[in-house]
Amino acid sequence: MAPLFLHSNTFSFFFTIFVSQVLLSLWHHSAAASCQTPPVIFNFGDSNSDTGGLAGHGYPIGLPNGRLFFRRSTGRLCDGRLLIDFLCQSLNTSLLSPYLDSLGGTRFQNGANFAIVGSSTLPKNVHFSLNIQIMQFLHFKSRSLELASSSNPLKGMFISEDGFRKALYMIDIGQNDIAHSFAKGSSYSQTVKLIPQIVAEIKTAIKRLYNEGGRRFWIHNTGPLGCLPQKLSMVKSRYLDQHGCLASYNAAAKLFNQRLDHMCEDLRIELRDANIIYVDIYTIKYSLIANSNNYGFGRPLMACCGYGGPPYNYNVNITCGHKGSNVCDKGSRFISWDGIHYTEIANAIVAMKVLSLHYSMPPTPFHFFCRR
Repeated sequence: MAPLFLHSNTFSFFFTIFVSQVLLSLWHHSAAASCQTPPVIFNFGDSNSDTGGLAGHGYPIGLPNGRLFFRRSTGRLCDGRLLIDFLCQSLNTSLLSPYLDSLGGTRFQNGANFAIVGSSTLPKNVHFSLNIQIMQFLHFKSRSLELASSSNPLKGMFISEDGFRKALYMIDIGQNDIAHSFAKGSSYSQTVKLIPQIVAEIKTAIKRLYNEGGRRFWIHNTGPLGCLPQKLSMVKSRYLDQHGCLASYNAAAKLFNQRLDHMCEDLRIELRDANIIYVDIYTIKYSLIANSNNYGFGRPLMACCGYGGPPYNYNVNITCGHKGSNVCDKGSRFISWDGIHYTEIANAIVAMKVLSLHYSMPPTPFHFFCRR
């Protein structure tokens, strides 16, 4: 993209419109037309894909979260849409409703989102670990099939056995496992020793879903943890890479991604009738940092919403939305929303790259699961 308006205060506003138009073009020209069956998606993960499940914690999330697209807080830790929202919109389907938000009035016709803020894979039996999310899904499936086969006049609005079989199962988790280990004071070597266990939990989840009839899986690797303003502001002893990110944190993330990729390769051999797509989110997100000027992001390592000002605008005691915090103007050029999560505009760029097929292995269009 030409940097003609790179230094304009209104650049990001118009760039947001540009990105939205590009996505709309992609959605209506190809994806929606290629989805020959109603798309059903089930998502498992952490705050990167939590669309409001935080309600399960009873923890209030208010404005400025949600200020752009929704004009109100929806429980998303973002100023607008998440990556998963853009992916759903690319199929011309409704945004995924969170499983634990009891007040939405939804019947979950297009699936459900089990992702919860703060989730990890380990320990496996604490709320809301990946294992617990899978257990919630099993309950959800059992109840849905019961209602779909009942005499209820609305039974056709519940997901059938065929719907569960043709659904896409998305998993985006692991970041918190690595982050929690470092936060406890563990060294790099101690942290990476946990990676085989983390990946094993994800493998177990995929196989449990497979045994329930799932055959289509979409697995996100983790992003560059060492580039998050939160980590950069809180870690005192550190070595930074050429773009100002914590080298050890990113090295751990890359090692996790490597093991996750190998696990997906092994499962493709073991589960030959399944489609297992591995998506390289790390490369996409790190590119935003490394090439920030090309995207119009002037301060790629600084949070839009937080406290403390440059270089990171993050203070663990005064986080986004809390008394004393500040927030950048609408249309400002930021990758990070609150020091941990991405802004809507950054998520839109990530979504475009995911939809491009260049970062999925094997290269696969996102709508592959809803073709006959």
